Amino acid sequence: MRQPSLYIPHGAGPCFFMDWDPANTWDRHRQFLESVPMLLPKRPDAIIVVSAHWEANHFAVQANPSPGLLFDYYGFPEETYQLQWPARGNRELATEVSQILESAGLPTALDTTRGYDHGAFVPMKVAFPFPDIPFIQLSLHNSLDPELHYRAGSALRVLREHNILLIGSGNTFHNIPVLLRGRKTRTESASGKDFDDWLTKILTTQASEPRKNALFRWTDAPGAHYAQPRADHLAPLFVIAGSAGNAVCSKIFEDVVLGAVESAFIFEEIPTDQTSGY
Repeated sequence: MRQPSLYIPHGAGPCFFMDWDPANTWDRHRQFLESVPMLLPKRPDAIIVVSAHWEANHFAVQANPSPGLLFDYYGFPEETYQLQWPARGNRELATEVSQILESAGLPTALDTTRGYDHGAFVPMKVAFPFPDIPFIQLSLHNSLDPELHYRAGSALRVLREHNILLIGSGNTFHNIPVLLRGRKTRTESASGKDFDDWLTKILTTQASEPRKNALFRWTDAPGAHYAQPRADHLAPLFVIAGSAGNAVCSKIFEDVVLGAVESAFIFEEIPTDQTSGY
């Protein structure tokens, strides 16, 4: 039984671990992340996270056996810089990932020092608060090229057959000035809904080939540059879509927070029983 592939929104900085006004700003998002283990057919042997917050001039693979946390966010309450999440890495898996990518003709290298950035540890700390599963990160290529990232995902597809879960962590809307205005005005309007609707349609109603081609031309979508002034928070989706192959895609979460719509998607061959988990 293959593990599915997931693309999730990771929120804003350490948003789930601080006070907000109103207090329930991130409640639905937190509840969704807490439900992630219930989406899986069984407990994965390891999890690979592709975070929007790590770019390199190759596909860097985290090979640190005991990664610390990178508090790569700024201006948040002091307690958010004291968070702990003692997940362990897996150098053997990291080496395998690097070899798979290299065999596919993709530039890659191991990174033995990097810790988990907030695009990984913040949502994963909510979803897996007691991290007894090895986690490794895979960087984005700094070209942010959709085809290159799709190729990387396609190469890694085989890992899903070996009980490895692939998660892309980004945001379907990532226009920081708009989000800051949404926070200040408490607006409930859904900025980015035109792009999110387009993304939902092409992911959930198209076969894999037209889905792939549409993702390669994402900049032509309505509201694309408004929702994603830069492709860093969308690029993890390119990897995840590549890893999905012919799998069916379903939207599993949508919320409006800070005035913008954010969504999550699952790619799976066999529908999972969302009431049982692993």
